[in-house]
Amino acid sequence: MPGGPAAFEICAKFCYGMIVTLNAYNVVAARCAAEYLEMYETVEKGNLIYKIDVFLTSSIFRSWKDSIVVLQTTKSLIPWSEELKVVSHCVDSIATKASIDPSKVEWSYTYSRKKLPSENGNESHWNGVKKQQMVPKDWWVEDLCELQIDLYKQVITTMKTKERMSADVIGESLKAYALRRLPGFITGTIQGDDFAKCRCMVDTISWLLPAERNSVSCSFLLKLLQASIALECGEMGRKEIMQRIAEQLDEATDCDLLFHSPTGETALYNIDIVHDLVKQFVMKHSARIDGSCGNEFQEICTKFTSADSKIKVARLVDDYLAQAARDSSLPLSKFVDLAELVSGFPRPTHDSIYRAIDLFLKEHPSLSKSEKKRICRLMDCKKLSAEACTHAVQNERLPLRVIVQVLFFEQTRATASSGSCSTTDLHGSIRALLPGGSHGSSRSATTNTDEDWDTAQSSEELKALKGKLSSLRLENKGGGGNENSSNDAKPNAEKVATSKVKKIFSKLWSNKDRQDEISSSDTSESPASTNAEESRSTPSRSRRHSSS
Repeated sequence: MPGGPAAFEICAKFCYGMIVTLNAYNVVAARCAAEYLEMYETVEKGNLIYKIDVFLTSSIFRSWKDSIVVLQTTKSLIPWSEELKVVSHCVDSIATKASIDPSKVEWSYTYSRKKLPSENGNESHWNGVKKQQMVPKDWWVEDLCELQIDLYKQVITTMKTKERMSADVIGESLKAYALRRLPGFITGTIQGDDFAKCRCMVDTISWLLPAERNSVSCSFLLKLLQASIALECGEMGRKEIMQRIAEQLDEATDCDLLFHSPTGETALYNIDIVHDLVKQFVMKHSARIDGSCGNEFQEICTKFTSADSKIKVARLVDDYLAQAARDSSLPLSKFVDLAELVSGFPRPTHDSIYRAIDLFLKEHPSLSKSEKKRICRLMDCKKLSAEACTHAVQNERLPLRVIVQVLFFEQTRATASSGSCSTTDLHGSIRALLPGGSHGSSRSATTNTDEDWDTAQSSEELKALKGKLSSLRLENKGGGGNENSSNDAKPNAEKVATSKVKKIFSKLWSNKDRQDEISSSDTSESPASTNAEESRSTPSRSRRHSSS
């Protein structure tokens, strides 16, 4: 018998003319029991079924709180409660009340949240006049978190059908439900023994996501994707979430992208997921720019927004790589592949990608020379700030050719006003180290430039070069700060500065040539002597600088 002994007792008391007390907690059980006992009007007028239906219509379905309580009790009385349409009536009542204009809410909506001051007797007044309490748009969100996932799904679906609720409020409800019902959702580690139940929740929430863009935050979508991966949800739902994230990727933070690798893998973070998200973002924005647009103004706005989004995503990827680079098991190929996806995106500076590269080199000291060159090609030395250049020229983890490029472009900026310092005046092999260097007539002299520079590193020569450049910068600053100096003196000072730059690079190159001769004359050097030389020329760790 539906409802068990308690429901049978209500029916029996009614038959014997005894007082029966009905409320939101027992009315559904009594209604199902009366249906089972066929207590219809045809048997006797004013029978129990009629009286319960009147009570439901006149009292229960008009109350916000009672409608939710009754809907919860129907769960244990399936299929009776569904066949009697109690579930559908409750769902429609809740959806209708939640979809009403907040300014017209006259009932108490403090079912599962803190009471208003007016309900606690502490009414707020202004000059003796009672203030009108403003009802928030999402006043119903927390109350619906009390429902089971299947009932919650019915309510949200009905609300969407009525088309009175804004998409952002529905998105806020989905977020609140996930936080309440999925322990560990905010940290990305779903807790609980019933994985099937949690998987059903994640799939349902993903299915209920509003189609409107920005109806939910990118951070929430990333947490949802992380839960979907951890619970091994359906592949189709996961792809839809990733497509939504790709549209809003410029809103994410680097911490949101730190997906932990599956159990059994050595890598700390799942960089493959981030690679797929960035790749989808690139494809979507490329298609958006290439597509035809009838409205010229709209096309300009779209391109401007696209450029702004690309700047944010480029910075996002750089910051993420800086986080992922701390993992010593991260392969170089995955680091480079992700960075190359946004290599063509505009960046105000390349400081953030330099920081990521420096952290990767620090955590991967065993990289070969060719691998260091490959990762250093990701940054443009010309776009490093003054602070980043200062750090780079003292960074012994970088290849020597990169340090020379940084020194050259830093000094070129300092003497750019003269216009006389040109790469054509430098040694051919030095020009080959610079981006776009010429390999013209002296090709044989520059064939092995990369290898020569990498094998000719000398700490003493680098220190001397840095010292000379520092003194030259001070001279330039001193000359520029004298307001009483004549205009004729400035070109002369710039010529002197340019001449010093050429002498510095020529000195470095002559020292390099001399080292090449020494190294070529001694081709049978033992590994032990090489290690000793490296340990002698390498400064202590306390003198090194790190951008981390």
